[in-house]
Amino acid sequence: MSERSTHWERVYTTKGETEVSWFQESPAISLQMISAANPGRDAAIIDVGGGASRLVDVLLQQGYRSIAVLDLSAHALDAAKTRIGPAAADVDWIVADVTTWRPARSYDVWHDRAAFHFLTERSDRVAYVDRLRSAVCGGGHVIIGTFALDGPEKCSGLPVQRYDGNSLAAELGPDFELLETRRDVHRTPWDSTQAFQFSRFRRRE
Repeated sequence: MSERSTHWERVYTTKGETEVSWFQESPAISLQMISAANPGRDAAIIDVGGGASRLVDVLLQQGYRSIAVLDLSAHALDAAKTRIGPAAADVDWIVADVTTWRPARSYDVWHDRAAFHFLTERSDRVAYVDRLRSAVCGGGHVIIGTFALDGPEKCSGLPVQRYDGNSLAAELGPDFELLETRRDVHRTPWDSTQAFQFSRFRRRE
């Protein structure tokens, strides 16, 4: 198990779902941006770094039929499966590090809330973009949420890389067209605030 995997397994085995700073009762901005991408109900959607997020719950409720959730922590994914119940059998749960993962299929929507910003090493970001390029089909949408330029410098004891839409576009490169950027102020379970930015891209044909 890598150092990165060990860290996140420790987080999810020592803290409950609502005891982490990134917990959201409702992932509103993610849902808004997925809706803006206008995927059909058969579209393949992957939530990268999804952990125990409740995004998958809502996507299932909305009738999406091809959902995958990828995370380093098997414990986090197990928590989500338990919460969802029998419908979890309809989700592709992937325990993997996105920087070394080998996508077995292509996706119409790639969603990542707060995974990419932990990749502070250039080599890890290059590896992420390589997977992104191979996993997202032409015309597909990429939604990435990171801490904004005025957001926290650390999360879960780890340093992060902060972005705005343009700097994130520079990381993804010319294969991805920046369509929109939205600012979001996340309120943590203990009532502090964190500045995020969410950017949506289209994979060029």
